[in-house]
Amino acid sequence: MISYIIRRIGQSIVVLFVVSFLCFGIFQFLGDPVLTLAGRYATQEQQELVRRSLGLDKPFYVQYAIFIRNALRGNFGLSYTSQVPVMRMILERFPASFELALVAMFIALTLGITLGVVSSLRPRSPLSRAIMAGSLLGISLPTFLVGILLILIFSVWLRVLPPFGRGEVVRIVGRWRSGLLALDGLRHLILPAITLGLYQLAVLLRLTRGGMLEALAEDYTRTAWAKGLPQRAVIFKHALRNVLIPVVTMAGLQMGELIGFSIVTESIFQWPGMGNLLLTAIYESDHPIIVAYVMFVAGLILFINLAVDILYGILNPKIRYD
Repeated sequence: MISYIIRRIGQSIVVLFVVSFLCFGIFQFLGDPVLTLAGRYATQEQQELVRRSLGLDKPFYVQYAIFIRNALRGNFGLSYTSQVPVMRMILERFPASFELALVAMFIALTLGITLGVVSSLRPRSPLSRAIMAGSLLGISLPTFLVGILLILIFSVWLRVLPPFGRGEVVRIVGRWRSGLLALDGLRHLILPAITLGLYQLAVLLRLTRGGMLEALAEDYTRTAWAKGLPQRAVIFKHALRNVLIPVVTMAGLQMGELIGFSIVTESIFQWPGMGNLLLTAIYESDHPIIVAYVMFVAGLILFINLAVDILYGILNPKIRYD
């Protein structure tokens, strides 16, 4: 296992270098930050002065070499617009995005696995058909429409949940402020978490149901029934445990996406997370924030995938990496 982890870390470092090069190269051609910073009516001399101050007058390879040298030291540069270290800005927004993704994934996993198991036990029952119809609706509806409908129902009509913002937060340690420890923060978290996790819930539900239908038809499950084992033991110990490997794989991939790419949900609910920061950086052509954001999310996804691979060995002792 240790040698496998070392190999994966080495592969992750190579992937991060490739991602940084692609991002740094592509975003050179997506808007000129000089025009934003110098102003629309700036003279050519003023634009050149801003360009030299940002180091954008140097060749591409020189800019990239400087970026890599600073990145290896944990310095991803300053934001063009605010002149604040970009990693500080990202890490300040990370707790909000992480908590939103965590609650959304908890909802998706809990309801997805539970409803998937329930619908697989009696696949032709009216309840199972209703669950599958609801999952199809969850997959089909776009995120922005789900968010707007939830705001309309629970905030405008019923007036039981707040429509936007993060609400009250509690400082835990350092810059980490959590809304999970405050009632107002939890109330603000419900609607965006449901909006963000609805699609993932539907996917996990259908994946669990399909796996359970296959597992319940296997010989080892029939043997467990024939031995007279309790229904709970047959379902959860024999069938569901074998189904959880693809479910965990999908959940791991989804978790990285929920943290890094919840831009639409954060925009609808004005959630102060990393998605809103990225959206603002794109509008302002703030390249340091965009590149650092993509590298941060890529590293996070690589870490989550490594954790999922390690979890395979716990769920299925037959899996060996050495």
